[in-house]
Amino acid sequence: MLSACTTSHLISMTRMCLRTTKARSQLMSKIRSRGNKETEMRLLALLRKAGISGWRRHQALIGKPDFTFRSARVVVFVDGCFWHACPRCFKPPKTNRKYWNAKIARNIRRDRTVTQALRSSGWRVVRIWSHQLSKPAAIMARLSKTLEL
Repeated sequence: MLSACTTSHLISMTRMCLRTTKARSQLMSKIRSRGNKETEMRLLALLRKAGISGWRRHQALIGKPDFTFRSARVVVFVDGCFWHACPRCFKPPKTNRKYWNAKIARNIRRDRTVTQALRSSGWRVVRIWSHQLSKPAAIMARLSKTLEL
């Protein structure tokens, strides 16, 4: 149960949030990312259903791949359509465009750098857009081909 002090603080923060952009920004800056767990879980379910094994999660590699197939030297990233600017789905925000353009550009640059570094280290890199998870057969075919199953 929340104390009266905590409750009143939350209510005042919510009211501030509704009033000013600065307050909203302050509140949002306190929210920390928890990764892309939902999309990872969807791909994990597809891998299990297809009987594809040999993968590990959270391996200590550059870029923190979502799935790593060490024996095949394959890493898989599931990229969110918004955060990584999917050419099919991405719609830039209408407010604070300068910030978001810079943020998305940094993400794209980082993705390219990570992909190049992994490839130069002998890894094959597979990047899957989150919207592609709606077509499991295509993803499984692509992974099977890459993993040479």
